[in-house]
Amino acid sequence: MVLSDAVSAVVAVIRRRPADILPWYLLGAAVPAVARVIPFLAFAIGFVYLEVTGRLAAAREALTGLETDPPDPDADPEAFEAWATGFEPVVEQLFTPGLVLLVAMTIVATLLVGVILYAAVTAGQLTACDSRLRNERGLTAGLAGARHYWLRFLGLYVLEFLLWLAVLLTVGLGVAFVAGIVAVATGSMLIAGVVALFAGFVLVAALAVVRALFAFAPVSVVVDDATVVGSLSNTVSFVRARPVRAGFYYVVSIGTIIAFSVISGVFSLVDVVAFPSLLTVLLVFPALDLLKTALYSGYRGRLTPPSMPERSLRRQFRDGVRRGWAELTAFVRATLGTHALVVALAVGSFWVGWEFSEPLVGSFETSISARLEGHIAPAAALEFFGNNWLVALTTALSGLVLVIPAIVSLLFNGLVMGVYARTEVAPMELLAFVVPHGILEIPAIFIATALGVHLGLAGWRTARGQASRAALADTLERAFWVLVGVGILLAIAAVIEGFVSPYYFRLFL
Repeated sequence: MVLSDAVSAVVAVIRRRPADILPWYLLGAAVPAVARVIPFLAFAIGFVYLEVTGRLAAAREALTGLETDPPDPDADPEAFEAWATGFEPVVEQLFTPGLVLLVAMTIVATLLVGVILYAAVTAGQLTACDSRLRNERGLTAGLAGARHYWLRFLGLYVLEFLLWLAVLLTVGLGVAFVAGIVAVATGSMLIAGVVALFAGFVLVAALAVVRALFAFAPVSVVVDDATVVGSLSNTVSFVRARPVRAGFYYVVSIGTIIAFSVISGVFSLVDVVAFPSLLTVLLVFPALDLLKTALYSGYRGRLTPPSMPERSLRRQFRDGVRRGWAELTAFVRATLGTHALVVALAVGSFWVGWEFSEPLVGSFETSISARLEGHIAPAAALEFFGNNWLVALTTALSGLVLVIPAIVSLLFNGLVMGVYARTEVAPMELLAFVVPHGILEIPAIFIATALGVHLGLAGWRTARGQASRAALADTLERAFWVLVGVGILLAIAAVIEGFVSPYYFRLFL
C-alpha cells in the first residue's frame, strides 16, 4: 500500500457516507454537555439545602448594605480590610463543610464521568473508522466497539497519563539536581540555565515519544482486538516495520494541529472562536483518525475502502442540503408532541430565570448595545453560526444519554435568557435585536432539543433490548441529517443576526 491509497481512503469514507461516521464525532463534542449535568445537579442540591436551612436568606441579609465595589487597597489598606471583613458572615453561611464536600465530590464525579465517556466514544469512533475503511456500516460497528473496547481505551488513558507523569517527575527532578550541581560547581547561573534549557528539549522529546507510542495503540485495540499491553507492542512493531507510514501520520497530525492553531489565532483576532472548533469536530478529528486507521489497517492487509462518489463535491453538497431540509421537516411533523413539551420547558425556564433575577435588578445590568460594541458583521455572522450550530449538535447528541443532558441544556439556556431579559437596561432594544433572527434561531434550538429527547428514548429502548443496534444506528444517521437541516436554519439566522439585527431598528429611533 502506498501513502496515496490511505489518503484516498480517507477522502472516500468522508464523502461516500458522512452520516455513517460523523455522529460519533458529534458524540465526542457532546461529552462535556453530558458531564456538566453533574455540577448542575450539585448546584441545585446546594441551592435547595441553603434555602431550606435559611442560610441563603441569612446570606442575603448579610449582603444588605455592603458595597459591591472594593476600595483601593493601595490607597487605603484599612478600608479595604474592613470591606473584606464585612463579607465574612456571608462566607460563613454559604461555605459549610457539607457544601465543600459536595463541591469536591462534584469535581471528582464530573472528571470520572467525562473520562469514561471519552473512552467509550473514542472506542466507537475508531471502530466506526475501521468499519468504514472496510466498506461496512460504521455506526453499528461503533456501537458494538464502544461497549466492547471502552475499558481498554480507559486503560490506555490511565497508562499514558502515568507515563507522562513519570517523565515529568523524572526529568524535572533530574533537571533541578543537575542544574543545582552545575550552578554550585561553576558558580554561573547562565550555564545552569543552558543546562535547564537543554533538559527542557529532552523533556519535550520524551513526551513526544510517549504520545507517538500511544497514537496508534487505540487503533491496534480495534483492528487487532489487542489488549492494552498488546496494543503497545503492536504499535512498536508497526513503527519499526513501516516507519515511513508512521512518520507520515506524525508529520500530518502535527502539521494539521499547527495549521489549525494558526487559523484559530487569526480568527480569534476578530472574535471568531466557535467556527474553528466546529471545523475541528466535523473535519479534522475524523480525517486524522481515518488516516491513522487506514495506515495501520493497510499494514495488516485489511484496507478495502468504499469507492469515491461519482457526484461532484458541489452536487453532493447541494443534495445534502436538500436531504437535510427534507429530514428536518419530516422529523418536526412526526414529533409535534415532543416539540410542544420542549417549548413548554423552555418558556418555564425563561420565566424562572426572569423571576429569580428580580433581586439583581438595579444592582446588576446587562446591555445589548455594550455586547455589540466592536461588531464586525461578517465575523459575527460566522461566530454566531459556529456557536449556535455547535450548541445544537451537542444538545441533540448529548440527549442520547437518557435524555437528561439535552433537557438540562435547554433549561439552563432558558434560565440565562430570562436573567438577561430581566436585567437588560434597554428591553425594547433587546427585543428589536432578537426578533429578526430569533424567529429562526429559537425554533432551531427547540428542534435540536426535541431530537435529543428522541435519541435518548431510542437509546433507552436499545439498552433495554427492545430495539436493535442497527435500529439505533438508523436513528443516529437520520438525526445527523436533521441536524444538517438545523444548520441551514442557523446559517440563515446567523446572517440576519450579523448583518440585519444590530442595525435595522436604529433607523426608527
